Amino acid sequence: MTNNAADHHPGNSVTEGSHEGDFGCSLVDLRTLMELRSGEAVARINDTYGGVQNICKRLKTSPVEGLSGNPADLEKRRQVFGQNFIPPKKAKTFLQLVWEALQDVTLIILEIAAIISLGLSFYHPPGGDSELCGQAAAGAEDEGEAQAGWIEGAAILFSVIIVVLVTAFNDWSKEKQFRGLQNRIEQEQKFTVIRKGQVIQIPVAELVVGDIAQIKYGDLLPSDGILIQGNDLKIDESSLTGESDHVKKSVDKDPMLLSGTHVMEGSGRMLVTAVGINSQTGIIFTLLGVGDGEEEKKVKKGKKAGAPENRNKAKTQDGVALEIQPLKSQEGVENEDKEKKKVKVPKKEKSVLQGKLTRLAVQIGKAGLIMSAITVIILVLYFVIDTFAMQRRPWLAECTPIYIQYFVKFFIIGVTVLVVAVPKGLPLAVTISLAYSVKKMMKDNNLVRHLDACETMGNATAICSDKTGTLTMNRMTVVQAYVGDTHYRQIPDPEAILPKVLDLIVNGVAINSAYTSKILPPEKEGGLPRQVGNKTECSLLGFVLDLKQDYQVVRNEVPEEKLYKVYTFNSVRKSMSTVLKNPDGSFRMYSKGASEIILRKCTKILDKNGDLRVFKVKDRDEMVKKVIEPMACQGLRTICLAFRDFPADAEPNWDSENEIVSDLACITVVGIEDPVRPEVPEAIVKCQRAGITVRMVTGDNINTARAIATKCGILLPGEDFLCMEGKEFNRLIRNEKGEVEQEQLDKVWPKLRVLARSSPTDKHTLVKGIIDSTVGERRQVVAVTGDGTNDGPALKKADVGFAMGIAGTDVAKEASDIILTDDNFTSIVKAVMWGRNVYDSISKFLQFQLTVNVVAVIVAFTGACITQDSPLKAVQMLWVNLIMDTFASLALATEPPSESLLLRRPYGRNKPLISRTMMKNILGHAVYQLTIIFTLLFAGEKFFDIDSGRNTPLHSPPSEHYTIVFNTFVMMQLFNEINARKIHGERNVFDAIFRNPIFCTVVLGTFAAQILIVEFGGKPFSCSGLTLSQWLWCIFIGVGELLWGQLICSVPTSQLKFLKEAGHGTTKEDIPEEDLPEDMDEIDHAEMELRRGQILWFRGLNRIQTQMDVVYTFQTGASSLQGALRRQPSIVSQHHDVKHVSSPTHVALSSVNSTPTTSAAAAAASPTAGNQSGECVP
Repeated sequence: MTNNAADHHPGNSVTEGSHEGDFGCSLVDLRTLMELRSGEAVARINDTYGGVQNICKRLKTSPVEGLSGNPADLEKRRQVFGQNFIPPKKAKTFLQLVWEALQDVTLIILEIAAIISLGLSFYHPPGGDSELCGQAAAGAEDEGEAQAGWIEGAAILFSVIIVVLVTAFNDWSKEKQFRGLQNRIEQEQKFTVIRKGQVIQIPVAELVVGDIAQIKYGDLLPSDGILIQGNDLKIDESSLTGESDHVKKSVDKDPMLLSGTHVMEGSGRMLVTAVGINSQTGIIFTLLGVGDGEEEKKVKKGKKAGAPENRNKAKTQDGVALEIQPLKSQEGVENEDKEKKKVKVPKKEKSVLQGKLTRLAVQIGKAGLIMSAITVIILVLYFVIDTFAMQRRPWLAECTPIYIQYFVKFFIIGVTVLVVAVPKGLPLAVTISLAYSVKKMMKDNNLVRHLDACETMGNATAICSDKTGTLTMNRMTVVQAYVGDTHYRQIPDPEAILPKVLDLIVNGVAINSAYTSKILPPEKEGGLPRQVGNKTECSLLGFVLDLKQDYQVVRNEVPEEKLYKVYTFNSVRKSMSTVLKNPDGSFRMYSKGASEIILRKCTKILDKNGDLRVFKVKDRDEMVKKVIEPMACQGLRTICLAFRDFPADAEPNWDSENEIVSDLACITVVGIEDPVRPEVPEAIVKCQRAGITVRMVTGDNINTARAIATKCGILLPGEDFLCMEGKEFNRLIRNEKGEVEQEQLDKVWPKLRVLARSSPTDKHTLVKGIIDSTVGERRQVVAVTGDGTNDGPALKKADVGFAMGIAGTDVAKEASDIILTDDNFTSIVKAVMWGRNVYDSISKFLQFQLTVNVVAVIVAFTGACITQDSPLKAVQMLWVNLIMDTFASLALATEPPSESLLLRRPYGRNKPLISRTMMKNILGHAVYQLTIIFTLLFAGEKFFDIDSGRNTPLHSPPSEHYTIVFNTFVMMQLFNEINARKIHGERNVFDAIFRNPIFCTVVLGTFAAQILIVEFGGKPFSCSGLTLSQWLWCIFIGVGELLWGQLICSVPTSQLKFLKEAGHGTTKEDIPEEDLPEDMDEIDHAEMELRRGQILWFRGLNRIQTQMDVVYTFQTGASSLQGALRRQPSIVSQHHDVKHVSSPTHVALSSVNSTPTTSAAAAAASPTAGNQSGECVP
């Protein structure tokens, strides 16, 4: 190496040499360092490295300038320290998906039957041709026909293969879309770093070791790092340690920042020291990746006896079987038993639709099974009685194969009935519909993170929306100001303000705001300047620019390092203060915040001469009346700027914040306008028309909130809606003990439209209250929007949580179900439309599918009983099955939504899938189809003047008669597919049919395929070619479906009292008492997703922990767990030590009383263990 690494300026060195030598720390050094916590870590940093600044030097980076951003340097860092990327789990290959599709029971039965049929068709018994076997042998008129017996078996196998491939392909494309979605979500996440002295945002995956990253309130840390400089920084490490208290971070006490943790308060800069699989999150993930294989082997050995589904469930539903234990070990054993029980409990699913569909499919499946069994029994009995009783033939040995062939044929018919009866297309239709919607919703600025959120949104009855940024433009501008006893209705002229006051304003804004907030020149000529960072701060910076001053000059004079103490903004304080130390040792503090809060703390105010005068309570009340309320009533947000000087003699106690931020001097009060988005009022009218109540929940002043709500149309003149502040709301709904009472809340929420000055807890209380409420005829389904870190609990509690893609913090996005990429309320209305559309698509598909099911099953059943042979052959049934399951689900599930969806009320949680109108359609069309088919079956040969196809011997050639029956059947399905496009009894079924190209393609494609099958299908499809006039008759009967549909529409549903609805959701009463878990908490998929990261952590930590204990106990024979708390140099090496001990996962050992010293031990021993209920502690 040529140059000395230590005094080297960052980034110019790209000398090749021994890689490790290039940097002063190796990967292992940094990993070991990151495993230490608080005091130990500070000691190690100072003793081994000589402080954080020296680590920066060793990593060749500058704490102020950052890296140079030289591509070669960045690449080298990636080679030495790894990339910031944790490889995802491998996707299933296409072959695995094919294998899974083959697991379908009905398909397996068909395959077996087909194989038996194939085998028998090649077997010619020596004496089989004798007359003795009765009519059984008579069918083989010529050798060629007898040879063709194998075709049916082969055709069935072939059809099965087609069905399997189609299913697997659909699964595969769904998986691919889902991965694309995940990638998109990951790419959306950017992080702020300093490179070449410039603050820039880069995708998280591009972070490298040595980067200087700026962290602020609401960030989810993407890598491990050491704090270089911090203001009032508090981190929520519960995802790692399970401790719900926020951890204070400071350079001198605890500078270690870990990936996957959330910044709850404050801001700062950190040096990135570990990325990707070397970060703390990454280490755990890789351990889990390594551990899973072994774990499964163990499970297989240990639990061979256990029911197989239990094992799978415990693996799949991480959230259910994985309640994490603290290390009190006797619990471990009890929990083993509990876990076994737990699996059986029916958890309330989050997705309403999925639950209804599952139940419906099971009911239909049972009916189909019974029908198919009866069919087989009747066929066998009839054959046996006819052959051996009526014709009195003896059972001859040489005839056995022929008889068996008959039985196999009957069996195949039975299975075919079953295949047609079971709606395998249901899950497929749901998946296709959801996947299609999710893809299209991207274009409407909805990034769906959890598939079922899309469909839940269609049932939404209430939306609780934020004000700032969602209903308004989030482009704040100062439009009024009150300075020096004068209220300026527009921005004052700089000349009008005294220089010393102007100076206070500029300093108060420039210094007392996050240095990440700034105003950049517009991107396009003549556009508006770009606001970066906190919008309220940007508006104040804009105010400074409007006063012809420059805030950047001030910031250059006072860089962030010189700030003495910062009280950052949070939802409790609603203000921010920054302290500067003057050269003479005195201090000056600037404060800004919500005007009513800051003015309460002001005792002085600047008069028109720029001098301080006393500011009494009555002065304040007058100012509120004359200045603040008029501003608020115009929908302005009022912010007050103030300052305070501290003398040099005695330094105040900076920790007693209430004493510090008091006795202030008011400089100015400004009114900030955030205009309502032009498209919002119309969107809200649409919501109200669609039966959705919009409520505004905001932290703003009640007058501002009321003004904006009126502009939006949430409050309508002349209606008695409630507007209230958080304080008042809590007073009304809580009892003396401060607990929320549901019946009190039920009196408030139905009329509440605006909740102002609300805390995140209020938002959560309101959402939870509305969801749990049983007032009114239907349960409420609530959607919530949020952008702040503190909105997490409410977003998680809501049925659908929307996070803001632009203004939202990472924490909010993590807790949400859908991300609004344009932060716009209209996108929520689009989501409602798509959600309702999904629901309707599924209903359309069901209406079509069930008609086919009913008809096919009845035809096969009666046909078999009367003519000993199903009029529809197995292969034909499979083709019908393919049309109706796979293709119809494609055609009907991809209907684009129309505005008319927003003209009806939402379906509730327990509205059945099949309404009475749909039931009328299903039964009505079934009657038409059955009448036609039975007429053709028993009188068709006379009508068309052809040979009858009934009672044909075994291997006879396909008849025209049965071909016509099959063809007519398919034609009727095709035209009924067009009828199925409408489910609410609309007459025009062709409405907007060309807006859905997939539908048109499927219908025309099926028609073309049908022509090919009939004309060229021959023996495999049991078809013989038809003449043109026969074809026209078939099509004519099919078109009759459309006319019949009009007739059905004319019958009023209300007259048909006997019609039942089907496909209700699961209600609590359906679950037997003993199965209800003690706390019937909703385990919803969204929450599981969210907890998954944390669960993985704990599993990793717990597993390492337990295994270490076991090893240690084996080694020493001691029962003490002290050894578990010794940390070995690297977690991975521990894992190797442990590999050979096949231990149960929970081992009963004495409980831990010693103080946990390491994070792994702390996590495992912490009693809260991640606050398992899935609620964040606000």
